[in-house]
Amino acid sequence: MGPLRPGLVALMGLALAGCGFTPLYGDAGAGARLSRIAVATQDDRLGYRVREQLEDALGRDPGRPPLWTLRTTVEQSRRPLGRRIDDTATRYELSVRGAWTLTPVGGGPALSGVETVTTTYAAADQPYAAIAAQQDGEERAAAQLARQIRLDLMRALPEPR
Repeated sequence: MGPLRPGLVALMGLALAGCGFTPLYGDAGAGARLSRIAVATQDDRLGYRVREQLEDALGRDPGRPPLWTLRTTVEQSRRPLGRRIDDTATRYELSVRGAWTLTPVGGGPALSGVETVTTTYAAADQPYAAIAAQQDGEERAAAQLARQIRLDLMRALPEPR
């Protein structure tokens, strides 16, 4: 079966080339379109985290001029879950709502959407541990929000011509 294997691999390659298969991160795939999006967020800690996660998720190519500008507005709310005997929370639920607008740099109709993510984190007795847990929850929420916005953009962006 040794001599047949290279021929089979070559035949499979030709079949994939003929069917119009394009990898997701190939030049003609969604990744090429997403890498041309410039991200703008509000100037606070959560906005910075969301912008950083979005730029990573979109694979921003700083060497090429952006075709679109993505503006996000992020709001967060926190509510206590569970109670100890002394009426302090044992966990917190962090909800982050991100509204986004994608505008073509050259003008044209804007696309928009809203995503909401929820994560939880433990409440700690020590002040430093409490701050670290809250920041970790914000980081996880920002990463999840960026993934959801990326999926929205993949569905919303027009196919390249």
